[in-house]
Amino acid sequence: MSSEAVRIRRALLSVSDKTGLGDLARALVAQGVELISTGGTSAALRAMGHAVRDVAELTGFVEMLDGRVKTLHPAVHGGLLALRGNSEHEAEIAKHKIAPIDLLVVNLYPFEQALGAGKTYDEMIETIDVGGPAMIRGAAKNHASVAVVVDPSDYTALIAELEANAGGTSLDLRRRLAAKAYARTSAYDTAIAEWLGGEAGVITPSYRTFAGKLKQELRHGENPHQSAALYASVPPRPGVVAARQVQGKDLSYNNIADADAALELVAELAAEGPAVAIIKHANPCGAALGSGLLEAYRKALACDPVSAFGGIVAVSGRLDGATAAEIAKLFTEVVIAPEADDAALAALGAKSNMRVLLTGALPDPRQRCDLVKSLSGGLLVQTRDWRGIADARFEVVTKRQPTAAEVRDLRFAFTVAKHVKSNAIVYAKDGATVGIGAGQMSRIDSARIAGWKTRIGDAMPISIFVAASEAFFPFADGLEAIAAAGATAVIQPGGSVKDADVIAAADRLGLAMVFTGQRHFRH
Repeated sequence: MSSEAVRIRRALLSVSDKTGLGDLARALVAQGVELISTGGTSAALRAMGHAVRDVAELTGFVEMLDGRVKTLHPAVHGGLLALRGNSEHEAEIAKHKIAPIDLLVVNLYPFEQALGAGKTYDEMIETIDVGGPAMIRGAAKNHASVAVVVDPSDYTALIAELEANAGGTSLDLRRRLAAKAYARTSAYDTAIAEWLGGEAGVITPSYRTFAGKLKQELRHGENPHQSAALYASVPPRPGVVAARQVQGKDLSYNNIADADAALELVAELAAEGPAVAIIKHANPCGAALGSGLLEAYRKALACDPVSAFGGIVAVSGRLDGATAAEIAKLFTEVVIAPEADDAALAALGAKSNMRVLLTGALPDPRQRCDLVKSLSGGLLVQTRDWRGIADARFEVVTKRQPTAAEVRDLRFAFTVAKHVKSNAIVYAKDGATVGIGAGQMSRIDSARIAGWKTRIGDAMPISIFVAASEAFFPFADGLEAIAAAGATAVIQPGGSVKDADVIAAADRLGLAMVFTGQRHFRH
């Protein structure tokens, strides 16, 4: 045993997740470790044939208040926190007949799993663990002598250390376990604080933390010199993070970001029918509705087949073989769908490098979760842009009224524009994008780029389409550029000091124009 290794003689185990408990207990018993436990864990260990000492025997008190009080006692915390090698501490615990505890194995009441399970307020309160976090923090503080394990996935490493160190643990392992222990209690407390704040109607709490559980270490971030990892939030939201990858290479940082953007767009379009979105560098290069997914895909691809090469394809429903075969004709990085039938999986399986993700469901486009952007010295937090066209005012402000067909396309185009980087202009016809201008510093440039895109998708230029802008036109020149490109109707938020000039220009150009009263900046 190395000089830094600490022999485990006594271990306290109290776990709600019994995964791997049998293997760990056998390894501890093989090293002559005394087992101390509580409630269900104690019963499980005895059922495995192990001798177990109850915490109640250690403390001299039975569990109290429906189990709320069982480990909150000096006999437990003194055993965890006493400094080994400190003569005063050792004399004090000896005086009070407190035995040192060298290993703590705890995983907490499943509060996160209870979120979204329809439990009552009182039931949620009873799912909050008190004794567990207190013990974890105490053991982690004293990691110079005490090992603390909060995740069954660490049992294997612990067992290996016991075998390599004659029943002891190294300081390096104890430090790593202590860091993870503090992160775990922090994430646990974050989930409770977020839930309780929501119940109390708190919008901007004085202190804010964000938690996630590591799902995947990534090869790198947006660029090879940047490190990155994927974390799952609690509770999980249907989407890329919770998706099952059925084939292909590991996802990259950019794959994940683009797949998320694609899925969020089709989730919002799905209310109108089968939908497909093709994303490149976080922007749609094509989106469409169709009578089925195959038609929607072909219409989406026709918008900009050049940009679609190496893109991300999201579909709103169960992917079928015919649509999958069509998608497989073009190099595609990721295909993401709620489900896929066997024929679809077979068609995509021929492209072994193509990543295929199945989410099980579409995310709720109206869910009001938070978006977080890190800044130098802080965090910028906002709720996601949950409002859609159904919340818009849809006020016709011009002399000409839009036709029924134009109304359908205006609603579609405005939904897509919400998912395009600002400044954004989207041209649409027959439930499909025909030109998209994204992320320009000038809205006029976005209008011109979108117009240029209408001439590259098909052999003949497309004309007589509608246009959507995610923000108002500050001057009439942007509207004039849209009309010059071939638009017949326009949808925009309105709200500019020059609205009267813009409306007058629309009337002069014979355009129908709709104000929504709803902006969708996206940076």
